Amino acid sequence: MDWEYHPVRFAADHAPELPLTYMTNGAWSGHRRFAYDLVRFAKPRLIAELGTLYGTSFFSFCQAVKDGNLPARCFAVDTWQGDAHTGYYGGDHIYEAVQSVTLREFPGIGYLVRSPFDQALAGFPDGSVDLLHIDGYHTYEAVLHDYTTWYPKLAENGIVLFHDIVVRLGDFGVYRLWEKLSEHPHLQFPHSNGLGVLFPKGCPPAFRAVLERQDELVAHYIDGT
Repeated sequence: MDWEYHPVRFAADHAPELPLTYMTNGAWSGHRRFAYDLVRFAKPRLIAELGTLYGTSFFSFCQAVKDGNLPARCFAVDTWQGDAHTGYYGGDHIYEAVQSVTLREFPGIGYLVRSPFDQALAGFPDGSVDLLHIDGYHTYEAVLHDYTTWYPKLAENGIVLFHDIVVRLGDFGVYRLWEKLSEHPHLQFPHSNGLGVLFPKGCPPAFRAVLERQDELVAHYIDGT
């Protein structure tokens, strides 16, 4: 099986509940097509993300599951209250917008878990998460805590995505953890605040050839073609 660059129409870009500028030009938007292709290639059964906001990444995962007719479920874990890095939301309007789009566009695929990350752990059996996306509070201590507490939930050969691996402003510390973890097989993308793709429990054979094509993938997704 070879990596494929899929054409894609993101339904979230046409959702009136969501800010189009954020979806297409926000901090995560440059990774949407990679995330879509990753899900189509890896065919995870269970996707969990920690930190969702408007759902740029979450809806990319859901779109891939829907278009590929994959037997997968996508869970977005967030309080939808905000934090010192994203700002505080001041109401339920963002949660309600994401829930509205999820129910309309991705029934039976996407599920919102409105909860602190630690409290959501009990809902996921150990070894059940094939793709884990960590994008919550971005201090070193916070992202380390998220990684270590959710690591037991990760399946064998599971994949972990870390956003903001190149941001070195203020108290952002994802880059520090990424430097330590990148001794494992990985891919990394420098654009859109940086995305790290980690295989901490083993790299499946299908991905070994993909890792050898990192320069090609980086060039393709940065270019946006």
